[in-house]
Amino acid sequence: MSRIGKKAIEVHKDAKVSLSGRTISIEGPKGSLSYEFRPEVEVAHDTDSKSIIVSMDEKLIAQKRSNGAYWGTTRAIIANMIEGVTKGYEKKLEINGVGWTCNVQGQELVLKVGYANLIKMPIPAGLNVSTEKQTITISGADKQAVGHFAATARSKRKPEPYNGKGIRYVGEVIQRKQGKAFGK
Repeated sequence: MSRIGKKAIEVHKDAKVSLSGRTISIEGPKGSLSYEFRPEVEVAHDTDSKSIIVSMDEKLIAQKRSNGAYWGTTRAIIANMIEGVTKGYEKKLEINGVGWTCNVQGQELVLKVGYANLIKMPIPAGLNVSTEKQTITISGADKQAVGHFAATARSKRKPEPYNGKGIRYVGEVIQRKQGKAFGK
């Protein structure tokens, strides 16, 4: 039995939920998202108590054909969708390196991080990217899209442990190494 899956999801007053078949759509002030859930999972919207209930057939769990993993995952994804369309998600990255810069040109994030060429990354639809000096702020309604774009930007120049140069999340701690010792 899934402990997370059993919990009802509270629907925010600004969010509008619609179910059609196996697709759930949620609209809010920050945007709209939709998700097609697995056939093993059942989703019901209770308009009186303003909640969403995710359940799974007891027979499938008893037969061990499905271990209930989709149950908790579906509930977590729907809860993240509600939070995303009402509050939104944000990731911040900082660039450490002399002369390294970042800026947004149209629908591209341009990184100058010590390579001979500039790195141009197209910004996906639904995301807002802003830059200020050596800080990149990525925000949007879809948690997965925000995290994926932030991880992709970080992978262009991962922080290295000797000098601390690279792109890292704000607040991320990089374990520093001493390096080679010269002399005796």
